[in-house]
Amino acid sequence: MFFPAPPPAPPSEPPPARVRRPGGRLRAPARAARPLALALAAAALAGCGAAASPGPAALSLEPAAGPTAVDAGAPYWVNPDGKAARAAAAHRAAGRTAEAGLLDRIATRPVAEWIGPDRPEAEARELTGAAARAGRASLLVLYDVPGRDCGLHSAGGAPDGPAYLAWVDAVARGIGSRRATVVLEPDAVTHAVDGCLPEERRAERYSLLKAAVERLKRQPAVTVHLDAGNAGWIAPDRLAEPLRESGVAAADGFAVNVSNFRTTGESVAYGRQLSALVGGKPFVVDTSRNGNGPYTEGDPAESWCNPPGRALGEPPTLRTGDPLVRAYLWIKRPGESDGECRGGPRAGEWFDAYALELARNAR
Repeated sequence: MFFPAPPPAPPSEPPPARVRRPGGRLRAPARAARPLALALAAAALAGCGAAASPGPAALSLEPAAGPTAVDAGAPYWVNPDGKAARAAAAHRAAGRTAEAGLLDRIATRPVAEWIGPDRPEAEARELTGAAARAGRASLLVLYDVPGRDCGLHSAGGAPDGPAYLAWVDAVARGIGSRRATVVLEPDAVTHAVDGCLPEERRAERYSLLKAAVERLKRQPAVTVHLDAGNAGWIAPDRLAEPLRESGVAAADGFAVNVSNFRTTGESVAYGRQLSALVGGKPFVVDTSRNGNGPYTEGDPAESWCNPPGRALGEPPTLRTGDPLVRAYLWIKRPGESDGECRGGPRAGEWFDAYALELARNAR
């Protein structure tokens, strides 16, 4: 299996009852537009408003490579044309250097690329090809399972099982022999367990995920992590068998806290409990927005949707200090809206004011 080699290391109660975690917040990010004229980007942004668990001691939230360069210590490819990079450039062009500097904290870090439904093979080839030319691996998310998000904010996905497997096959062909880590289908297993997905569709869901894992693992340099919810959703003992039915044994591991805000400490404890039930599989943690932990005020059903006061978490790294925790990753792309709530645009679209708040609050 493949994981990019880390830089040299420096010296040396069960989860609560289900809280609807992702739903619309996992809307597949809109496919990034190609570079626009800087003036247009600046105009588009002109009206924008303006207890963390410890991470590795050597990490810093300050961009290590300047506002336009790629951080040489990042474990994965950094897209120089990502939404955060374009937003930072627009702020800088308009003379808003403080805002640009804040967004550089996102723009210079590797974040996941979510493969869209329309050009899976071409998009996977373009992204992994760009990463390979930079000497890096890609971090990809596949999110197109039939019945995605149970018809809620992120409704969509492939029309049926055969179409989905054809889509996965196209992504795999696009990756080819290039290095990539894939986070497979956020919410897909957990929605089958929590009652969101109709019971009569569960067996098909698990079968499709297992087939997807097996297809992706035919590529020589692909690492696959099956999504496994978060510490506030499904108890590990309820999730273990569905994960086994979904192919976790053939996967390289699983992913926790995708698009959520649970602290790194909570997430690691949850992942370790789950790992013990699925053969000791390692896992990755999404730390993209968990710097201040989950939002605990107001309606719990809306705690996932652009909650105020949140912060960027530990920057992406393979240096976690725990052999079971393969990486801290930014799987949810910081700055992209969870949905049309609290002043946000549609899910997956850039929410500049929220991105600035996440960066401003980061420790």
